[in-house]
Amino acid sequence: MRKYEIMFIVRPDLEEASIKKIAEDMKNVLTAKNAKVLDVKEMGQKELAYEMNKYKTGYYFLFTIESETDEATREFDRLALISEDIIRHLVVKVEE
Repeated sequence: MRKYEIMFIVRPDLEEASIKKIAEDMKNVLTAKNAKVLDVKEMGQKELAYEMNKYKTGYYFLFTIESETDEATREFDRLALISEDIIRHLVVKVEE
């Protein structure tokens, strides 16, 4: 099993229910591709290091997952790039 950490930032001008729905939808994308979600951390709204897409803050989420293949992370990456609600994301393979 490969272990990954996925961090993504949701734009701050959405309602709280919408932000939680985006995180839940992304979690469902991972589980649909046979990834096991080990941990979900909602880190809250934080100031960005620099302005991105005219936003100075964003809602941070950190997922820790395990997967046999990289299919789940590739699908997450594809959907995060398409989404207008996610302003930045990063997928990192955790070395054991």
